[in-house]
Formats: sequence, C-alpha cells, structure tokens
Amino acid sequence: MRRARRARPATGDPHPDHPGWPEVTETVRLTDGGQLRLRPMTSSDGDPWRAMRVADEPFLRPVEPTLPGGWAQGHTPAQWWAHFMELRAAANAGTVVPMAIELDGRFVGQVTLGNIQHGPVSECWIGYWVHSACTGRGVATAACALGTDHAFRRVRLHRVTATFLPANPASGRVLHHNGFHDEGVLRGNLHINGRWQDHNFVAQLAGEHRGTCVERLRAARRIA
Repeated sequence: MRRARRARPATGDPHPDHPGWPEVTETVRLTDGGQLRLRPMTSSDGDPWRAMRVADEPFLRPVEPTLPGGWAQGHTPAQWWAHFMELRAAANAGTVVPMAIELDGRFVGQVTLGNIQHGPVSECWIGYWVHSACTGRGVATAACALGTDHAFRRVRLHRVTATFLPANPASGRVLHHNGFHDEGVLRGNLHINGRWQDHNFVAQLAGEHRGTCVERLRAARRIA
C-alpha cells in the first residue's frame, strides 16, 4: 500500500495533478472562541466518523443518499475503509478533495469537494455534514466558507455548486451566508431516505463577490 502524502499548508503552487490536495486550510475562530480548520481525511478518522454518523442517524439519514444495505450496514469498519480508500484514490486522481472538519483539534464532520473538473468546465460541488453536538455554533457556515475558498483559491476552479433539500432550510442558510445564489430546482435529483427527491440548486462563481467567503463572514461577524 502506498504511503499517504503528508498534508501541507495551503500555500505556494498547488500540485499540478491534484491541486488543493493534500492541504490544510487556515484556522478561523468562531464567535464562541472555537478554533476551526479543514484538513485532509485520514484513516484515523474512521472511529469518530462512524460513531458520530451512527449517533446522528436521525439527522443525517433524511438528508443523505440512500444506503443500499441500511444505515448500520453502511457504517461498519469495513464500509468505512472502503469509503476512505475510494476517497483517497479519487483525491490522488484530482477529482475529489475530502476534508475533515477539525474543531479545537477534534474531528467533528466532513467537507467534500466532488466531481472536480478543470478546463472549460472548471467546477465542483461542495457537500458537508457536522456532528449534532456542534450545531448552533456556526461550524457548518465556517467550514463551508473554508471549503469554498479552497475550491476557488487552491483547486483554482471557476464555479462551485451545491444542492439542499427544500425541507432542510438550515443547509440553505449556510450556503446563502457564504454567497451562493439560487439557480433553480433539480427534479428527482437524488435518492434520499428511500425515495427520489427534488433539490434546490445553488452556485457561486469565482470573483463575483468582493473578498473571500471567510473575509465576508468576518465582516458580517459570523466568525470572529
């Protein structure tokens, strides 16, 4: 098995084949003093990843893609390892950037930049989840800001998209606070919680706002 590449600060020239990976973002301070950053997912995240997602099934299952074998089967040690290896292979191929949300040095969730395309398309989607014990502190908003800035500044993309269920307005607020604009509705977009469901579709273009997402959150006092 190849040794995982060591993560480095998000500075200097990005890697030519998989820009933005594996890199650690800047650290931001939440309004309650918490220190938050994004870093590459590692194999050691498996135990907290599984424990948090199993505990948060009532919150996550209604908004995430249906797991064929059920929620418990989708979070076994073997499934985590298969998931992690798939993410790492895609990251090394330059199509995914899987990041752990780290709050005060602890794993508390995940941000993923997926379906990364360069050239005339130059876009990706961003997705995220946060452990329920940390909600209400602005963690998701700050993590989304760091991930979106990473996509524009380090992966060097032109456009970042995202979707959220109409029944999940909290996720929509996270995206709108970070400058994403509504672009329409994707009908029957994903199989969620046992059925095909519509999603609101939002996007943001590089350079359409003044400053970075993090800078705008600071100006709005959503982070310290």
